[in-house]
Formats: sequence, structure tokens, C-alpha cells
Amino acid sequence: MADMIPAWVDGTLTPVEKLDAHRRGLRHKAVSVFVFCGDAVLLQRRAMAKYHTPGLWANTCCTHPHWEEPAGDCAVRRLKQELGLHGMAPEWLQQVEYRADVGGGMVEHEVVDLFVARLESRPRLSPDPAEVMDTDWVDWGALQAEVSASPERFVPWLRIYLRDHAETIGRGL
Repeated sequence: MADMIPAWVDGTLTPVEKLDAHRRGLRHKAVSVFVFCGDAVLLQRRAMAKYHTPGLWANTCCTHPHWEEPAGDCAVRRLKQELGLHGMAPEWLQQVEYRADVGGGMVEHEVVDLFVARLESRPRLSPDPAEVMDTDWVDWGALQAEVSASPERFVPWLRIYLRDHAETIGRGL
């Protein structure tokens, strides 16, 4: 059931194939992580082979849990798989919901568990090239200005997070 994600079908949480959930615009579970070091947040640029929003910049990690996988476990798993980040213990912030057209006839309608992790020093990254084509550490305030100036360079959910939840995500910097 690795490609099956938790989605609501007719009001019932059901395992649904990930691509099908996006094509149908089904409301489904997701996880997003922001990793900070000082005032900088780690961003990833999505690989060109991704089936939606390829080549756009996103927060550190954004993914879907497997069926019956706890959100925190998913966050740790995907930080390791996507970026080679080991030993992380992301802190749960809150759950949010959004709906966004991501192009190609697909919609992200996500119920997202947001997590934050803070590091003392910038780790050595080992991105999976099938997932991530580039990474960058960007000052939190500069990121907000950059997204406002050039929103087309960033995934829709990052724009939504910064518009609606920046204060909560950046708390404690």
C-alpha cells in the first residue's frame, strides 16, 4: 500500500492511489516540514521528473503519509529519503487545510500536519535526485519577500503557508 495515501471518499477515510487522489481533487492527508538553522529555512527545488509542479521551489519537505502511517513518522521518513537528513525530531505545529490547482488537471486538497525542526548547524545534505534537483538555505524574511515578488517560482502550498501561517511557522526564530 506504499502508493496509497489516506483520502476522504464520500466522507470516509480510504486508501487511494496518490495520482488518482490528485486527478480527482480528493481531500487527503499530507505532511509539510520546515527545517531552520538560525534565521534561514532549507528549501528544496522539486525534480523535473515530478508529476506536478516540477522545478518549483518548496519548503524543506512536503509529502503524503502512507495508509495508517502517523504524521510524525512520515516527516522523519521523508526527511531522510528526500534529503538524507538523519536523526531529526520535527516538532508538530498545527494542522491546516488548503485546496490549490497544481497544473496538469491536478488539485492538491490537503489536510496538512505542519512540522518545524531547528538545527544548530547546517548539515551535509544528500538529496534524492528523483525528488530534489536543488536545495538552498534562505533567510525567512527574504523568502517571504521573494515569494511575493516572484510567486511563479514557488509551489502553491508554500505560497499559501507563507500567506496564512508564516507567523506560526517562523515562531521562535
